[in-house]
Amino acid sequence: MAVSFLESYASRAQSIRLQTHGAAMPKIGRSKTMGDRIRATIQAVPRGKVSSYGAIARAAGYPRAARQVVQTLHRSFGLPWHRIVGAGGEIKLRGDSAIEQRLRLQAEGVVFRGRRVDMRRYEHKFEKKLRTDPRLSSRAKSAAELSTARRPKPKL
Repeated sequence: MAVSFLESYASRAQSIRLQTHGAAMPKIGRSKTMGDRIRATIQAVPRGKVSSYGAIARAAGYPRAARQVVQTLHRSFGLPWHRIVGAGGEIKLRGDSAIEQRLRLQAEGVVFRGRRVDMRRYEHKFEKKLRTDPRLSSRAKSAAELSTARRPKPKL
């Protein structure tokens, strides 16, 4: 019974690896659900890099949603869960899972400083999204114009 379960698990994991091998990085769109956006962001972390739960949430468009990232990792299958660590590079898992996460990261070439990942070298930096709403830029321009127009002239 246990052998058949492990064989089916290994075959599903192999088929997922084959499906995603060579595929382009997933795009993070606005029309997806929260879980889909978080999963796409997690999949965007490349091999040999790590990211924190909070950084994943911010990159997905949900700042302060680190706990939802944890839930998504817990419920999803086939994600590179080992590349997501706590703030400061600390492995937040306990027991055998923590050992497995550390070994997987070391196999990808990630170096640890003590019990933490060296985040300066191995943290994946997501691209910052620029605001493209024209109303925001015009408001910012008018605010800047008003602030320069209201400045009192210096007295000599």
